[in-house]
Amino acid sequence: MRQLLFCLILALVLSADCSAAPITIRILHLNDFHGFANPSKAPGGALALGDAARLAAEIHQQRTPYPSLLLVAGDAIHGDTWARLSQGKSVIELLNLLGVDAMSLGNHEFDYGQAVLKQRISEARFPVLAANLSDFPGILPRMDVTRNGLRISIIGLVTEETPYSSHPRNMAGLRFRPVIETARLQLGQAQQNADLIVLLTHQGYEHDRALAQNLCGGPVATATIPVLIVGGHTHTRLEQPTRIGNCIVVQAWEHGKTLGLVDLTIDNGRLLKLEGRLIEITPAIDNGDPAVAALVHSYNQEAAELLDRKAGTAEVDLIQQGSRLHETNLGNLVADIVRQATGAEAAIINGGSLRFGIPKGSVTVRQIQQALPFNNYLVAVRMSGSQLLSALEHGVSGVEHEEGRFPQVSGINFSFNPARPVGQRVVSAAIGGKPLRVDQEYTVATLDFIAAGGDGYTSFGEAIRSSGDFSEVSGAMQSSRLVYNDPGRFLRDMVLETLETGQSVSPVLEGRIRELR
Repeated sequence: MRQLLFCLILALVLSADCSAAPITIRILHLNDFHGFANPSKAPGGALALGDAARLAAEIHQQRTPYPSLLLVAGDAIHGDTWARLSQGKSVIELLNLLGVDAMSLGNHEFDYGQAVLKQRISEARFPVLAANLSDFPGILPRMDVTRNGLRISIIGLVTEETPYSSHPRNMAGLRFRPVIETARLQLGQAQQNADLIVLLTHQGYEHDRALAQNLCGGPVATATIPVLIVGGHTHTRLEQPTRIGNCIVVQAWEHGKTLGLVDLTIDNGRLLKLEGRLIEITPAIDNGDPAVAALVHSYNQEAAELLDRKAGTAEVDLIQQGSRLHETNLGNLVADIVRQATGAEAAIINGGSLRFGIPKGSVTVRQIQQALPFNNYLVAVRMSGSQLLSALEHGVSGVEHEEGRFPQVSGINFSFNPARPVGQRVVSAAIGGKPLRVDQEYTVATLDFIAAGGDGYTSFGEAIRSSGDFSEVSGAMQSSRLVYNDPGRFLRDMVLETLETGQSVSPVLEGRIRELR
């Protein structure tokens, strides 16, 4: 009898052990793809990286050892000309071929407008997630999947700054809830029936670290099972995962130049093993995925005749790098064109509108399109010196975080001290070589994005609305305070027209912006 009882107990123990065997899941991830299906190289860079066909082959190869998921952390469909000419349709077709399992919404997904975004979502063979966005058709808060018996809940989260980092006209009727508050709520619901939580975010590395600390660090930690935060937005090249308690943070740089890989071994809600790395995607001629290569070639052929013609000549490298921190020669060139085209006394553009540099030599239409990918048009506003000073203050208010609001200027010289409190950083400013007077009126040119409140600018909108005849028709502002307003021509068209005059450009740094310490 005792022997029989012992055998029964032993059988139960062995059965329990077998059912609770550890499971390894492989997470492959991309972020900030921005439509770069072709290899790309920064000016001065040694090698071109990326290549959608080679990326696809790598994804297929890395899926085989373990059950896997392929996740995209936002900002996929807008950016490079390859994507923009089809308003992101090409990218959705590509992601479908890659076998994406889920994608979080990014702020730049809205750049074609809400109607186009709804169409792109309907074309995707994977869910688009954003738990902190209310009532947008087709976008889900989360998805639940099972891989080899492992229950996984994937929750999407997009930056709370989306209303300011995409054009305000694309934000009508949308409400974005706080990320941490939403994550806590979703986590509380999901972890009751999951072995692993994936927060698929688009808010930036430091915000992801703060989220991990809030959920998994200290005495108020709420995560009782492993939480993997797959992030994007800041284009961070994070070679190894960052771990904070039960939370792991990863991010895979940009433009499909690397593929992120994370292997997690989990047993009964406990993380037993973690391995993560980035796989660099180097262009290859003969070992890319043929279906993806054919898709990329098809869209390349459509674009080539328009994009590869010569637009002009640059005698120096046009430097975009640093446009969110200090004066750049590309910023000077574009700001000068904005001021001259509008006839304004001064011009301010946001450094975040400049996305790519251009090497010296022949400049193609494609390069201009890559450098200036947004559909921004020019406006010029009559505003007070006080409002102009407020705009400059706002422009340098996030310089320590390399915020896109940083101003590139023309007709303006100013100095600022980033160690001073926000709102008191501008030390001196001059317009046309004369000290700025707060009680004087100036005509200042900018982009409609900024005039409408993009990147958090408010001074231009205040000036425009201060007239009694302000109105907005079909998304275009109308006011007697507007001295220039042409929605029919985008900034990049103005730059192309300047280059096509045949005169080469050679902008230099002039000390327009001085940082004091």
